[in-house]
Amino acid sequence: MTDAKLFSGNANKALAEKIAAKLGTKLGKMEVTHFSDGEVFVTLNETVRNCDVFLIQPTCGPVNDNLMELLVMIDACRRASAGSITVVIPYFGYARQERKSRPRDPITAKLVANMITTAGADRVITMDLHAAAIEGFFDIPVDNFLGGVLFTKYFTDKFGYGNPDVMVVSPDVGSVARARKFAQTLGVGMAIVDKRREKANQSEVMNIIGDVKGKRIVIFDDMVDTAGSLCGAAKAMVEVGGATEVYACATHGVLSGPAISRINDSVIKELVLVDTIPAPEVVSEKITYVTSCEMFAEAISCVLDGSSMEKIDG
Repeated sequence: MTDAKLFSGNANKALAEKIAAKLGTKLGKMEVTHFSDGEVFVTLNETVRNCDVFLIQPTCGPVNDNLMELLVMIDACRRASAGSITVVIPYFGYARQERKSRPRDPITAKLVANMITTAGADRVITMDLHAAAIEGFFDIPVDNFLGGVLFTKYFTDKFGYGNPDVMVVSPDVGSVARARKFAQTLGVGMAIVDKRREKANQSEVMNIIGDVKGKRIVIFDDMVDTAGSLCGAAKAMVEVGGATEVYACATHGVLSGPAISRINDSVIKELVLVDTIPAPEVVSEKITYVTSCEMFAEAISCVLDGSSMEKIDG
């Protein structure tokens, strides 16, 4: 870390400090403040000239504020003659707007990728993009890590490897590839929830593909937003499929709106999340967090010494 410096915005400073500690260093001196009208102002209180700079900032809620902080941080470092700028975005906001579902819809994920590149970033490190195609929206290198690696260790410690009483469930058809890989690492079978989404943040469970009767279920997804889909799928696992216990895991705990109350009232026994987004002030007792600090610290080390990142995803 001799010629490298780590900085953090306000979005998830706790995770940034853990990453710095894993690397045996401290966060750099940067002030990210807001004027009374909401404008972002960044002050670098140490030199970054010719340094490899790493900016740690998920673009979680408030999404627009945190995104703007990141863009201004990049610009400040570029204008201060940083040697290279790598943005570490544990959670990439706007990732769900990665395609046009109707004729006149925007593709906002591409717009955000353009903004980050234009601001002056040289590389992006992120985790579990909602759609893998988003990597191609950037004209700079992107390293997209999978949170499933962290969940594999957690649930292997809990249930053991290859437990015949355990089954992984994909909450929708779009998550099948992700869930299949996770099921393989646990050595268990997989089922799929076939659901129809009528409008944003609402879905109706239509069918369960696979036999989950008498099984302990682990629903695996990339994010939990309002938790409506997750809790609906969990309910179907028990009432329709006949599962005995329902666990769930997701990389990004957005947990907006009624999410916490829904999780508390659901049949879910435990929900495991990664700390890419800070936990809300009021957290359900059913929620457990695992940290991604070691994974991101190792990625930063690989960037600095030019080594392969294949080993990080297991």
